[in-house]
Amino acid sequence: MNHEQFSDDPEDEGYSQIDRAAAASRCTWVSVIVNIVLSLTQIAVGVLSKSQGLIADGIHSLSDLIADFVVLFASHKSKDDADEGHPYGHLRFENAASMVLGLLLLIVGIGMIVSAVLKLQTPESIPTVHIAALWVAIAALMAKELLFRFMLRVAKKVKSSLLVANAWHARSDAASSLVVGVGIVGNLAGYPILDPIAALVVGGMIAKMGGHFTWDSLHDLMDRSADEQEVATIRETLHNTPGIKGVHDLRTRKMGDMIIVDAHIEVDASISVEEGHAIAVRARENVMRIPRVLNLMTHVDPWHRPDLDH
Repeated sequence: MNHEQFSDDPEDEGYSQIDRAAAASRCTWVSVIVNIVLSLTQIAVGVLSKSQGLIADGIHSLSDLIADFVVLFASHKSKDDADEGHPYGHLRFENAASMVLGLLLLIVGIGMIVSAVLKLQTPESIPTVHIAALWVAIAALMAKELLFRFMLRVAKKVKSSLLVANAWHARSDAASSLVVGVGIVGNLAGYPILDPIAALVVGGMIAKMGGHFTWDSLHDLMDRSADEQEVATIRETLHNTPGIKGVHDLRTRKMGDMIIVDAHIEVDASISVEEGHAIAVRARENVMRIPRVLNLMTHVDPWHRPDLDH
C-alpha cells in the first residue's frame, strides 16, 4: 500500500502489530454487523417496493461480508510468529489481503459498469418503485459513509493499509447506495435513464480504486521499499550511532505495514571484531526504536576500505 495514504498523520504513535490486529478486528466486526443489518433490510424492502437496484445493493452488502472475513483472517494470521517455513513472520498476509480487497473492488466496479450498459440499452424495462425504497437507500448511504469514516480514522491512527483498503471498500458501498438512490429518484420522477448513467460513472470510479489497491499491494508483495522520509530517518539514526563512520547499501522492504532494513555500516578497521559487533548491536537497537521498523540486518565493513562482495 502506498505510504502516501498516511502522509497527513500529525505524528506516528508507533502502534505494534498486535495493536493493528486488534483495531482491524474491532472495526471489521462493526462492519460485519452493519452489513448484515443493511443487506437484510435492503433485500426485504427491495422485494416489497419492486426495486431491483435496492435488491442488488443488498446482495452487494452481503458480498462485503466476504471482504470482512478476509480482513479478519489476515489480521489473525499476520500475528503468527516466525516459523521454519516463514522465518520473517506472516505479516504479508496483510498485503495479500489488501490485494484481494482491491480485486473485489475491481470486480464490483466492472460489474456495475456492465450492468449500467445493459440498462442503458433497455431503459423501458425498469419498473416503477415505491418511495420506501428511496428512504432505505438514503439510510444505507448514511450508514456506509459513517462506517467508511470510522474505519479510515482508525486505519490512519494505527497505520494499517489493510484497514484503509477495507474502509474504501465501505466507501464503494456508499457509492453503490448513492447510485441506487439517484436511480430511484429518477425512476419516481419519470427519468429511469438516470439510474444506469449514475451507475456507469460510479462503477468506473470503484474499478479505478480497486485497480489502485491491487497494483499497490502487488508492489508491496514484490518488496517495495519504505518511503524516502522513513529511509532518511533510518540513515540518520545509523550515522548518529557512536562508532559508525559511514553507511552504504541501505535497503528497505515492506512486510505488511512494517519495514525490514538491511545496511552496511563502516567502522574503524583497527578495532576488534567484538567492538565492531557491539557497534552493530547498538545500531540495531537505535533503528528498532523507529516506528514500523521490524528488524535491521547489518553487515560490518572496515572504514575507508570498501568491501568487494557485490
